[in-house]
Amino acid sequence: MTRKVFGVLGPVTAWDEAGGAIALKGPRHRAVLARLIVARRRVVPVSRLVEDLWLDPPPGAVGAVRTFVAALRRALEPERPPRTAARLLVTEGPGYALRTEPDAVDAWRFEQAVAATLPPEGVLARLEEALGWWRGPAYAEFAEEDWARAERSRLAELRLQAVERRAEARLALGLAAEAVPDLDAHVAEHPWREDAWRLLALALYRTGRQGDALAVLRRARTLLVEQLGVDPGPALRGLETDILHQSGHLDPAGAAGRVWAQTAAAYDRTVASGARARLESTVGLLRNLAVTGGGGLEAARRYRVAAVAAAEELGDAELTARVIGAYDVPAIWTRSDDPEQAAQIVAAAERALTALPPAAHQAARARLLATIALESRGTRAERGPQAAGQAEEIARRLDDPALLAFALNGVFMQTFHRAGLAPRRDELGAELVALSTRHGLVTFEVLGHLIRLQARSALADFPGADEHAAAADRLAERHELPLVGVFAQWYRALRLAATERAPVAEAVEAVEAAYRDAAARLDGAGMPGLQSGLLPLALLCLRLRHARPAQADEGIDWGPYEPWTRPLVLLAQDRPGEAAAALRLIPEPPRDLLYEALWCLTARAAIAVGDRETMERAYTELLPAAAELAGAGSGLLTLGPVSEHLDDLTTALRRPL
Repeated sequence: MTRKVFGVLGPVTAWDEAGGAIALKGPRHRAVLARLIVARRRVVPVSRLVEDLWLDPPPGAVGAVRTFVAALRRALEPERPPRTAARLLVTEGPGYALRTEPDAVDAWRFEQAVAATLPPEGVLARLEEALGWWRGPAYAEFAEEDWARAERSRLAELRLQAVERRAEARLALGLAAEAVPDLDAHVAEHPWREDAWRLLALALYRTGRQGDALAVLRRARTLLVEQLGVDPGPALRGLETDILHQSGHLDPAGAAGRVWAQTAAAYDRTVASGARARLESTVGLLRNLAVTGGGGLEAARRYRVAAVAAAEELGDAELTARVIGAYDVPAIWTRSDDPEQAAQIVAAAERALTALPPAAHQAARARLLATIALESRGTRAERGPQAAGQAEEIARRLDDPALLAFALNGVFMQTFHRAGLAPRRDELGAELVALSTRHGLVTFEVLGHLIRLQARSALADFPGADEHAAAADRLAERHELPLVGVFAQWYRALRLAATERAPVAEAVEAVEAAYRDAAARLDGAGMPGLQSGLLPLALLCLRLRHARPAQADEGIDWGPYEPWTRPLVLLAQDRPGEAAAALRLIPEPPRDLLYEALWCLTARAAIAVGDRETMERAYTELLPAAAELAGAGSGLLTLGPVSEHLDDLTTALRRPL
């Protein structure tokens, strides 16, 4: 019998061993299964099932229950031979029992996770996973059933405890900032939980937000006194006293943190909680949060969508346009970290554009258009370059430096419609640097240097690229922009790969080590669109550059680059027929910073298997980049001069058929 897994932390469902959903037919069938799970492997008499399923049981209720059970058995044990005893949903005495393993029900596993005694690291990992099992309220479709009510309440309470235990683990590990968003949502949904208020206030205090912490405690006291008629307990009262006295055991913030906390508290007192100004202020915070990298970047992306949705709910097109357009965070990488979220932002921006009066709000329109251009990166949508051009035209006409910098970022993202455009991107980077330097636009000045670093690398001008890497590093250090260091370290690995003159074995070893060190900087940087598959791709390019076969390990995660690496991996495994078949399935590379590199990989495979049609297409696509280094425009990796690949294609195409 294959293992079955049951889910009740949300709608009741079942999955087979491969993770596929098992069809459980109608609501009565699921009710029988749910009722047996509630019984926790104990027998439920048929008479009890009848009472639980119907308020007024029909004459054939017992027979109907048996029919439901028979259908469930067929669904849960399809491999069971006819007329053999069931092993999972068994008949015993006057009723039925579900004799599944103790870890086969998500609710039972959840209980074990919450009860586990582990150090903070283990608790955090275990509860992060366990809370992810929840798909909605427990036994969701049976909320009104008496037989489910007690179990639903018990599981809901366990979940609240798990959220609070997770917050405690984060605080113990020094991750107070990560604890705040979840705790904030937690107290909003469950305002009567005093320990949740205590944890939120403590987390805020440990992130330097003393005013926010005291404001949270004031809100907790107001709720408890006015709604429940009780005073806060000793834990809340004691914490308030400790915060007011900045007790050492609370890990008090420094001077900068106290200034922040005091300002935040003043804002919280002065600006009404429902004021629209709060949305715009929130976007300003998210914009700053995004350039901190890691958890900050991830949180900024997540809450940005929420802020846009909140603005749209208010039905104010101008406010929505400001909320969307204010997030003018410079972007250098052309693959989106979250394509689904990017599509949501584009859709919201298009709706705001439609709702704005056509003859007014030109700056707002330009920011929406620049947003569309940025968030359409790496796609083939015609709207992206169109929006970029419109945003640039408006920004130049309005003579608005900050708006023009944002628009030029969108234009940059849309300069990948063909190979060989590094000189154009170099021009854009130069204009961004000059514009930003004149007007103090630090983050866009950094962007300009990074764009020029990429472009000069593509043009094999490494002394020029070095200057821009150093300039970006200086700005990043002065203005606390940690993500810049990630790109700078990858550039230095690329530079080593392109210029190393040691013997092949030593060169490969040195560059591999540099790439692995650079990849380590990506862990926790909050850029999955950059990180996914990048290290294996860089190592593959390095090996091919030195005439070595591709990595042949089937366990390598190539991320989004798998279609272009697959033929070369199969060739390394001496499977040319399969490589030729895989080559025929390769899509056209996305129009982004690795466009030339992926075409070069395609060309290498096509030459190896003798696919003339693909060779001809690769030659046509790569020819405009004949003067560039393949892939170096990414600032990350290289396959050497494009001209060498073109020569190899020319030689292969001259061979007789």
